Amino acid sequence: MGPLILNTRPKSDSQELEAALLERGYRMLSAPMLRIEFPSHADGLDLVGVQALIFTSANGVRAFAKQCDKRHYPVLCVGDATARMARQAGFADIHSADGDIEDLARLIGDQIDPAKGGLFHPAARKVAGDLGSLLKDRGFNIRRQTVYDATPSDHLPNDVITAISAHHIDAVLFFSPRTAESFVKLIERHKLEKDLVGTSAICLSSAVKDRLGVLTWHKTEVAKHPTQEYLLSALENAFA
Repeated sequence: MGPLILNTRPKSDSQELEAALLERGYRMLSAPMLRIEFPSHADGLDLVGVQALIFTSANGVRAFAKQCDKRHYPVLCVGDATARMARQAGFADIHSADGDIEDLARLIGDQIDPAKGGLFHPAARKVAGDLGSLLKDRGFNIRRQTVYDATPSDHLPNDVITAISAHHIDAVLFFSPRTAESFVKLIERHKLEKDLVGTSAICLSSAVKDRLGVLTWHKTEVAKHPTQEYLLSALENAFA
């Protein structure tokens, strides 16, 4: 049997990841650390004067698609997974930064003329990084609107608690600082800190790693580039 991996991503973001893990021979447990909710917007989305859309997550694409049927806008995505979701939602003019928020800011600077109109950013209530600050000196008007909530989980599944207590989990995957923060709080609430010493933490970025520093891990691996494929490579490195 392959190593047992704990996936902490929201369920809506996990289909491709879980398929990739199974293909590589891993076993899986799931403990989503964020619950994604799509509230309705009675006033709609403010798209007046917008020349393009910015998506920093697949859930931003899902939320926009639920609220608006317009697909003629060019879209700029933080990474390839978000770009694939945009394509599935019906967009055609898609650009991917294949990286993090700073890569996306560079892509916007390269692809968009700020004089031609604003940029609409459908986002969560809390976001990682501030595109507006990164681009404010370039004359961009970025209009961010909350279209979904990512609420931290308030529990660990019983099978996950049992597996951690028995030291059966070989590695935990973390894709965001908020996911890591939620996990740490629940581990401390259940007094499981000492049960992770044989478990590796696999992090999408250094910012994620920083949130996990209060826990003692067997190994901590950070993806060389903030994408799922590189995170899976970091997972493989943990067992090399």
